[in-house]
Amino acid sequence: MEYVHEIINMKRATVTTDQSGVIGGSNPTHFNAANPITLFIIQLCLILAVTQVLSLLFAKLRQPKVIAEVIGGILLGPTVLGRIPNFSRRIFPVESLSYLNLVSTIGLILFLFIVGLEVDVSVVKRNARAAVTISAAGMILPFGFGAAIAVPIYNKFIDTDSVSFGHFLLFVGTAMSITAFPVLCRILTELKLLDTTVGIVVLSAGVGNDVVGWVLLALTVALVNASAGGSGSGVNAVYILLCAIGWTIICCWPLRKIFYYLAIKTGSIENGHPTPFMMTLTLFLVFASAFVTDIIGVHAIFGGFIAAFAIPHEGGFAIALVSKIEDIVTILFLPLYFTLSGLKTNLGLLDNGITWGYTVLLCFVAFIGKFLGCAGAARLNRFGIRESMAVGTLMSCKGLVELIVLNVGLSAGILDSRVFSMFVFMAVILTVVTTPLTLLCYPAKYRESLAANRAGRKSVGVVPGPSSTNGVRFLTTKVLVVLNRMEHVPAIMTIIQLLQPKKPSPDSKSSVSSIAEKPQEAMDVDALRLIELTGRMSAVMASASSEDILRRDNVTQVFRTFGHLNQTSVVPFLAVVPQDSFVSSVLSHSSESEMVIIPWSLPTSGSTFDEGSTTEISTAAITTNPFDALFGSGIAASSPLYSHFLRQVFAECTQDVALFVHRGVNHPDISETQGQHLLVVFFGGADDRLALSIASQMCRSSGVTATVVRIVKDQVSSDEPLTPSSSNGADAKDHEAAMIKNQMTIGRAANSLPILESNLDSTAADNLAWTHFSSPATTAPLTGNRMTFHILHAAKPLSAVVQQAQQLASSSSTTTSTSSSPNPNASNSNANKSLIVITGRKRRFAEGFPCHSEEVTSILASQGHTLPSTGAEMRKTLGDVTTAVVVAGPSASFLVVQAGGGRGEVKAMEG
Repeated sequence: MEYVHEIINMKRATVTTDQSGVIGGSNPTHFNAANPITLFIIQLCLILAVTQVLSLLFAKLRQPKVIAEVIGGILLGPTVLGRIPNFSRRIFPVESLSYLNLVSTIGLILFLFIVGLEVDVSVVKRNARAAVTISAAGMILPFGFGAAIAVPIYNKFIDTDSVSFGHFLLFVGTAMSITAFPVLCRILTELKLLDTTVGIVVLSAGVGNDVVGWVLLALTVALVNASAGGSGSGVNAVYILLCAIGWTIICCWPLRKIFYYLAIKTGSIENGHPTPFMMTLTLFLVFASAFVTDIIGVHAIFGGFIAAFAIPHEGGFAIALVSKIEDIVTILFLPLYFTLSGLKTNLGLLDNGITWGYTVLLCFVAFIGKFLGCAGAARLNRFGIRESMAVGTLMSCKGLVELIVLNVGLSAGILDSRVFSMFVFMAVILTVVTTPLTLLCYPAKYRESLAANRAGRKSVGVVPGPSSTNGVRFLTTKVLVVLNRMEHVPAIMTIIQLLQPKKPSPDSKSSVSSIAEKPQEAMDVDALRLIELTGRMSAVMASASSEDILRRDNVTQVFRTFGHLNQTSVVPFLAVVPQDSFVSSVLSHSSESEMVIIPWSLPTSGSTFDEGSTTEISTAAITTNPFDALFGSGIAASSPLYSHFLRQVFAECTQDVALFVHRGVNHPDISETQGQHLLVVFFGGADDRLALSIASQMCRSSGVTATVVRIVKDQVSSDEPLTPSSSNGADAKDHEAAMIKNQMTIGRAANSLPILESNLDSTAADNLAWTHFSSPATTAPLTGNRMTFHILHAAKPLSAVVQQAQQLASSSSTTTSTSSSPNPNASNSNANKSLIVITGRKRRFAEGFPCHSEEVTSILASQGHTLPSTGAEMRKTLGDVTTAVVVAGPSASFLVVQAGGGRGEVKAMEG
């Protein structure tokens, strides 16, 4: 009963305090042990604000976030803001620090659990020899250097009566030999080294270094705690170590077996994510382990690290666990812990030359010991000089693990405030210099990507498809498809099914041309799965276990099944890289492909174009167009990152590139299984010749028909002015200005492109290609007369293209004939077929069509796309011809192609 009364009285005091509030004159910064939440919130918000601002600044210098957190704590502590009168007493009073310490320790236990999950023994096994030798050298030599410098520091700064020299020497050796594995992962991610030989070996060595470092620290703490017990301290230390080893064995074997069994029974491994029951059980294990290690005489944080050994890694279970808890730990808890470290750091205590001399010596010894040991071991493993220097520099990184070690030493009484500040300064300096020194020793041009090696291991070059003397490839059989999300799979399946070569009928072999008589080749597809590598630990773990993820990834598995059912060779690749490295991954994997195919899926909303207006483009503003979700500016607009990625691939890839904008089926009476009808727009140029070749290959399937329209420009008549009307003139000018502005287009402006072929050569090649594909004797045996060819003269070429697309889209959704079609019989045969518009991207324009700018900007303005940046984004990604058709809103998908080649000439001219 007394306990209940105490609780009631404490609650009454809390309520009374809360009710007074600032209105009643209470000071929110006044610490109240009965209600500490008010001051805690002030401290939390201040810490998060300061560390976040600093992390944004240091991110521009490519520094890890832990630097911002530690420096933020130093700024908030006695070194800087603490010198303001009453600041520390009001904001960080000594009585409140115990609450900060409690919350931060909870976060640190969870963080050490995540660090333990990152320890993947399979990574070490794959690089066993190099990892073991580098890790051992990176521990032994720094430990010896640390023991050497421990002697003068102990005699000069440490109270020899209260601290044993043996304990201090063991602690300093451990602090010198430790490597900050979590920070190392983030630095490797930032420098794009995770998929290089250096990155893999450093990660492997860091795992072993991390484990041994924690063991040494646990040994040090056990010895210190045992010595505090007085008599029999040696025996106590042995018992503490035996208990810690015993608990580790229990976590590694029986508890791991139990967890694996429960993960299977609950479906957590099969589904790839833990159930709420497994999450509850995991958190219970973590804190139970922390309790066990704390009561046996080892710090509670070791319990979190040991608990990770009980978690199975099969089926991505460990990665899923990390993704569940890492954000709350890294965003909320860790800043509290490292800011608390900064609050304990007082650089003002380094107030004389001798102290600063020893501090500089600490930095030098800590770096040189790690650098010489790891770099020397790397050279013994036949690494190059630059690679060895990079390994030594990266392994010298201290970061947050070092700060945890120092805090443990401070709380155990091994360090005093002055020596603690000296070591914190050393840890910050070595972490800061890691990135710039690595870039200096190992710049990007010397790096060897393992992904590029894997992509090119099967052959040494591209085997081009059959082609004629005019340079047109008639059959594309070796392609690279890019997969980002599951929504992209239907689009890729559609385009691969259409491109699948079909054998000609036996009775038509006599009329097949010499090129067509060559043996038919099966499709050979490389599927590149792109996953963004973020700063999260789960992403780093996914990168380290990419082969296992590739086997379990739903996207690649579905696509491989599709290839197996269609007798198509599919070889999957996985690239876990930062967003800005997506393009380089595509380029490195495309070296042996004839074409790169990139999908872009659209929402399946209804079309809004006026079907009754077939003679002119409707001037009514489009209210709903699914392409607005890609290029619009509203809530539904997609991120511009993907369109920038597409333009970079178009600009830098030397192979043919095809962008398939898949709209899906918009009408219930249209089925993909009933076939497709293609509209091929041919103005001229290499891109349009490629579009014609692809359409011819697709029409070898019996369910595919095509209408090929060659646009010939007539002179502008007096009653059909090409320039925009006065009502839309201002909008058209704004669109053109937006197009010219920021003309990185992630590419180049049209007038800055080199002339890859003269107009005369281009016209001759266009005529040869047109004659070849439109000749019944050449293509009919393969396409079965399913391709119809027309030449259309128009003063407004883009308007004519839009009108043709609208007519074909209308005939695909109804059996009503359209008399104005150049092929009046096409409407019945094309009924219930979805429409795909195939166009060239038009990096340069054929003779007679110097520019479509005025007409396309007029069409954009007339269709209600009054935001200039939207139209410019669309044009730079899809090209002018496709943009004109897109904004008119016909129910169609779009295949935008760009012929490869000429990149070397571009570089020569740019140089």
